[in-house]
Amino acid sequence: MKKILLAEDDPNLGMLLQDYLQLKGKFEVVLCQDGDEALKAFNNDHFDMCIFDVMMPKKDGFTLGKDIRRINPHIPIIFATAKTMIEDKAEAYNLGGDDYITKPFRIEELLLRINALFKRVSDPEKAEATDQQSKFDIGNYKFDYTAQLITNADSQQKLSTKEAELLRLLCLKKNEVLTREEALISIWHDDNYFNGRSMDVFLSKLRKYLKEDPKVEIINVHGKGYKLLVS
Repeated sequence: MKKILLAEDDPNLGMLLQDYLQLKGKFEVVLCQDGDEALKAFNNDHFDMCIFDVMMPKKDGFTLGKDIRRINPHIPIIFATAKTMIEDKAEAYNLGGDDYITKPFRIEELLLRINALFKRVSDPEKAEATDQQSKFDIGNYKFDYTAQLITNADSQQKLSTKEAELLRLLCLKKNEVLTREEALISIWHDDNYFNGRSMDVFLSKLRKYLKEDPKVEIINVHGKGYKLLVS
């Protein structure tokens, strides 16, 4: 089980994040309410990732991140803050932060960022190859994400940008579940009702484009998301 150090001075938000990440992410999460407490916890235990609020008493998140970097140059750090200035984001990355999320944010988005960061850290070459992959075989079809084209022996279909992004996510998880939240946050950056209805329209179009090959199917997985099945 991965262990995360979470420093957040808002006790309600901190407990909400801790409970969600432990329940949904299956992580062990140690919650601290100020920078000094977090630094002490880091020195006394092993952690796989840090998530630091920037505006904290005693020791702010940026100072804490700088202290942590001197102890461990490689541990992933995500900064969370209500600050939106580009200078603040630049400071976060200059201090060695691996990611930056602006409050208010959806907890689901934070979990996606955590999982993506763990993936990059655990196997950076594979993660980079996945990020760059743009051509896929889907049964009798070939899909070129960069060109936004689906082709087979007889025809080709030009895709919209959203259609191409959605099909690429499905291809990267071929025969596995692509959760609805992951698709919405990755493409639309918000999993609200209206974006969900828009995605349903794009899924219907993709099913139509791929219908000539009976070995290819995009199915709904009840309560979870979708799956691109290629037999």
